[in-house]
Amino acid sequence: MSGLSPLLDRESGIPVYLQLYAYIRQQIESGKLAFDDKLPSIRELSSYLHVSKNTVEIAYQQLVAEGYVHSKPRSGLRVLRVEPVMGEKSGVPVRGPSATAPKMTSGKNAAEIDFRYGDVALEKFPLAVWKKCMSDALGGDLRQILGYGDLQGNPELRYEIARYLYASRGIYCSPEQIFLAGGTQQAIGLLCQLLPLAKRVAIEDPGYDGVRTVLVNHDRDIIPIPIEADGLNVEAVQRSGAGAVYLTPSHQFPIGGILPVHKRARLLQWAADEDAMILEDDYDSEFRYQGQPIPALKAMDSRDRVVYLGTFSKSFLPAMRLGYFVLPERLAGDFLTRLEPYSQSVSPLLQQAMLMFMKEGHFERHVRKMRKLYQGRHRALLNAVHRHLGSRVGIIGHKAGLHLLLDIHGRDSSELIALAARRGVNVYSPRSYWCEPESCPRSFVMLGFGGLSEGAIEEGILRLRQSWFGHESAT
Repeated sequence: MSGLSPLLDRESGIPVYLQLYAYIRQQIESGKLAFDDKLPSIRELSSYLHVSKNTVEIAYQQLVAEGYVHSKPRSGLRVLRVEPVMGEKSGVPVRGPSATAPKMTSGKNAAEIDFRYGDVALEKFPLAVWKKCMSDALGGDLRQILGYGDLQGNPELRYEIARYLYASRGIYCSPEQIFLAGGTQQAIGLLCQLLPLAKRVAIEDPGYDGVRTVLVNHDRDIIPIPIEADGLNVEAVQRSGAGAVYLTPSHQFPIGGILPVHKRARLLQWAADEDAMILEDDYDSEFRYQGQPIPALKAMDSRDRVVYLGTFSKSFLPAMRLGYFVLPERLAGDFLTRLEPYSQSVSPLLQQAMLMFMKEGHFERHVRKMRKLYQGRHRALLNAVHRHLGSRVGIIGHKAGLHLLLDIHGRDSSELIALAARRGVNVYSPRSYWCEPESCPRSFVMLGFGGLSEGAIEEGILRLRQSWFGHESAT
């Protein structure tokens, strides 16, 4: 069957058509499917894989929309030449906010309970509604849907994003300030290439290593800034000599603090005084479990110094690869002019479907539903940790987001990770988020909970107690 033998996991919660689409895309990008290779017909592949014709058809439609294959008269679907888009490696999983979840595992290495950061509740994805939006989008003007699309992104979708940002994050911006991109890393890469972004960039330490890598690859000098109990050390930024700073003020990654208003004001004043730029990554802002929601830093930006970065990875679906950034009004026009030699990397079909999903109110309903669901899972995790692990561990960053850190007093994370794996539980070290990994406390372990049911969370923490402390009771 033309070498197409994907391992489709019907129990994973990930729609089969998405698994099939991702598999064929990877085969093309890796060169295993070469230019002008013919794909099997829908009927042949559906029969071979024992899936519905509709499943194969949707996967193929997405590949066509993204320019991986095209239909030749009387010849079926053929693979197109694929060039890297805007310098980013495609399909490589990374860690951190606004990033794709790590690749699915199968076979003997797959844990029964995986506290992997980046997973979301795929089983709650509104597939029927989304399929209708995709179908309706395909019923529109095919010249727009199957073409390259608007360079800046679908204008109507940008309008809906602007409306959502005002309602949910207090940000007032026009659609002309919004640019769509394939995620935060790609957005940062574009900003490095097309904005007068300073040579010296301050970043949180610890912080998102995915952005750190992009900045280094674009020849920026990285200045690590320590994280305090209430977020970024603003005095260190002021002393750094940096001309820009990247931070996650609404939910610091991975420590989890929230930057208070007085620090935000001082940071904005620093940017104005030094003619500097602030890159605000607002990841996980939808999922706050204690206190009132805090407006984005961009909402306080009266001097046009903040570039706001957002994504739909956690609030909707990682596979969307749909992110956006909001530029200061004074920079948007020149940026668009410099963007003209590039292509829009986000599928016009996905943009149109997302427009319909947002316009009809499905997105806001979905976010409310997921916030309630994750709040329940978050509560279940905290209760299980208190009940089974007790005072032997400290909990870090538990007020928001889809992960937390455990400080297992007097123990080494490498040993703890190995012991947990023997019990069928995966937990992780956060070392890579420190600029110098050896600076990460060796007793820290990271637990993501977005992709686990409350029952799996309870069972997982019980197994951690048994593997780490034997059958001692919590104290």
